[in-house]
Amino acid sequence: MTTPDPFARRAALRAAALRIADEVLFPSAATVDRTGVIPATHWQLLADAGLYGIAAPVEDGGPDLPFGELTEILEVLTSGCLATAFTWIQHHGVVISLARTTNHSLREELLDAAVAGTLRAGVAYAGVVPTPPRMTATRVDHGWVFSGHAPFVSGWGMLDLLQISARDAETDDVVAAILPASDLAASSAAGRVRVTPIDLAAAAATQTVSLDVDSLPIPDGRVVGRVSLEEFSANQNVGVRLNGTLPFGLLRRCSALLDVAGRPHEARRLRERADVARTALDDAMDDAAALLSARADAAQLAVDATAALVAATGGQALIRGADAERLYRETSFVLVAASRPELKQALLQRFSGT
Repeated sequence: MTTPDPFARRAALRAAALRIADEVLFPSAATVDRTGVIPATHWQLLADAGLYGIAAPVEDGGPDLPFGELTEILEVLTSGCLATAFTWIQHHGVVISLARTTNHSLREELLDAAVAGTLRAGVAYAGVVPTPPRMTATRVDHGWVFSGHAPFVSGWGMLDLLQISARDAETDDVVAAILPASDLAASSAAGRVRVTPIDLAAAAATQTVSLDVDSLPIPDGRVVGRVSLEEFSANQNVGVRLNGTLPFGLLRRCSALLDVAGRPHEARRLRERADVARTALDDAMDDAAALLSARADAAQLAVDATAALVAATGGQALIRGADAERLYRETSFVLVAASRPELKQALLQRFSGT
């Protein structure tokens, strides 16, 4: 049996991401924005290309991508369609959780399918970030009971699995469980989960909802991990960096459209600024405060890039459905998605000049 060339595999993944972004996602981005629906064919293309498993360890079928190549693929797909990419990005956190879990039966049940993209997953962890937490877990015989509020959950109705996190009411540990979407739907019918759609001004096709959970039973068999709050917070740096690809994705598309509009000098300058901002993010991976500051710089750069595209486009940018109009709205999504109080403050300081 021939061992696949890992370098060829990595090159193929990058080429597939570029092709899908430019030939499929971007040409349909305006329709996705207008209809609020991501075609099922988008997910199938990503799965067929092997792009659901890019965060998996090599022993679990992953491609052993260097971190910089992983973030580049995230940027590229975001440049095609923000709604598609943002929903898809959530999946990788679940793959990582399954690869690391000591719950071997859950790992055996779900990991291979998650890596292949035949099961699609999302996350709901925002309820554990603030103190006091919005989502709490209470220990009972053979499991847990979750109660509280998850404010922004993307991919509702498109996911097979949802990883939901809560803080232990006694120890403050973060408990994460992976639930089938069908179980959540049944819990919704039984009144244990209330689903409220959120009418987003940008990336509405992510089908983002809020969840109110009332005494939702979680069997031990669905628990994928339990860590201290300190360990959870430390691990958030990776998530901040991955979500930090969103502004660079928008900048990539704006730069390409500026080239098409005959503004290569401005496009080149934006790419140069992006290189500096991207390096700052990578260099800050071990420093949470510096990482959030660099993330704020990247978000501000995305605002500059979309504003430059609007200025170059002129009056056409005021027409709903134009690329410049949509990208400018999507920048507002990038400013607040997966935010933290420190990031919010950093952005306020940058935009207010304080």
